[in-house]
Amino acid sequence: MPTDAYDAHDRSPTGPPDASALRGLAARHGTPLYVYDLARVRTALEDLRAALPQPSRIYYSLKANPHPGLVAELRRGGARAEVTSRGELAAALEAGHPAAELMYSGPGKVPAELDEAITAGLHTFSAESFGDLERIGAAAHAQGVTADCVLRINAAGAPGEAGLRMTGGPSQFGFDLDDLAADKARLLTPGTRIVGMHFFPLTNARDEDSLAAELAQSVRTAAQLREELGIPLHLLDLGGGFAAPYATPGERPVYRGLRTALTAVLDEHLPGWRDGEPVVAFESGRYLVGDSGVLVTGVTDVKNSRGSAYAVLDSGINHLGGLSGLGRLLPLKATPLSGPGETGEGTITLAGPLCTPADVLNRAAALPGIRPGDLLAFPNVGAYGISASLLGFLGHPAPTELLVDGGEVVSTTRLELRRHPVAPPTAAKDDTTAMTDTATETAVPWDETYEELLHQTLPRLAAKGPLRTDSSLKAAGLDSMAMVELLVQVEQAYGVSIPDEQLVADTFATPTSLWAVVSALRAQAAGHRA
Repeated sequence: MPTDAYDAHDRSPTGPPDASALRGLAARHGTPLYVYDLARVRTALEDLRAALPQPSRIYYSLKANPHPGLVAELRRGGARAEVTSRGELAAALEAGHPAAELMYSGPGKVPAELDEAITAGLHTFSAESFGDLERIGAAAHAQGVTADCVLRINAAGAPGEAGLRMTGGPSQFGFDLDDLAADKARLLTPGTRIVGMHFFPLTNARDEDSLAAELAQSVRTAAQLREELGIPLHLLDLGGGFAAPYATPGERPVYRGLRTALTAVLDEHLPGWRDGEPVVAFESGRYLVGDSGVLVTGVTDVKNSRGSAYAVLDSGINHLGGLSGLGRLLPLKATPLSGPGETGEGTITLAGPLCTPADVLNRAAALPGIRPGDLLAFPNVGAYGISASLLGFLGHPAPTELLVDGGEVVSTTRLELRRHPVAPPTAAKDDTTAMTDTATETAVPWDETYEELLHQTLPRLAAKGPLRTDSSLKAAGLDSMAMVELLVQVEQAYGVSIPDEQLVADTFATPTSLWAVVSALRAQAAGHRA
């Protein structure tokens, strides 16, 4: 992809581009504009690795930001990936992560996504309940494989403080300890092999002592469950909780005493960990990418209403702070890049462009003198920014997203939400809803030649048997090279030429989406001949 450079001396020596560089990027690319600095990502990974016991494994949680460029940078640094959806799975595969090294987590995994993940070659899952374990096992057994599962534990007790507690009380996350003890036999689920435990009791811990206390408690609980219930412990995922500021100025903490504290606890309770029995793993999202990102937004209008001042921005909760309903994200604090034109006292409400009074980023921003045309920057938004926002609400375009590295823009992209035809999923037998003993299948819209072409290009699809209408081509291995090969074969087989504007990801998402384009072109050609 072509790159465009900004002056290296316009960059902060230790951080993302400074005000001058951001103004230059905004002038070239417009606003709203997300800018992610890959150097910050590398530094964060180095800091986290230095803070953790060694040897240990680091998973990047794509929920923080699934941008393939960030995911690829962390892969190059040695981090693996933890995914929780088909979209995150596709992003991890696009970024070059081997499917066999991924971890699939989340409390609501459905059969279709499990089937897709296993087809792609993923075989390590975090199971959140007996039902989740059974669904994982059914999907694996149907493909003749065994899924390695870690049991996510909803442990009692809360020794540390956190921004958001994930377990410790009634929760959709994880097995309650009492249930494990009472129904241990249910862990012997066909298609699965229990290989360890997964803990993630908190996120965004407020201080190092709290974080160390939580992680140490998880180590002790894992050792206790292995001894008392005989649960295998080859992989121990201790989760995360590593903090970072969000959409406000501040520095990511460097945990200087965590390695020593956790090493002592692991040596005491799991003495084989240094030799990989168990492998000790940690997860992080916000810590690894949070301080890499800046959102640059323009001021569209400034007005007074009944004694209150408002600045309307070209970006709002559709691009940032979409999780503000949690009551934990506001106020978001912006730094002026140009203007304000005057100084003084007073505050102003920063509102977005959406037609709802909920679109407010800060109700009391200390930005007197702000004027239309000024630029503002929200720092520390590399995590839980655009992908955690209300992107589809009102249909405004997504911001441009830039990756910068060493004085150059190395990637320029924009997310799109688009509608495309979707065939009904193949009906499956379900004892709770079936009206007859025979499950019906949706008729495929294509011919045998099309199915043969896809199976030849994508052997993973062939291994699944008859082609399904909703199969993910990307998960089946459709990279750029395979896409070119498939394109050539389809065009030759059907005597069509797919126009450039149709050569987009949505066209090649599923067998149905590609066939819709091919069949439309064939119909058009037939009409011309008539």
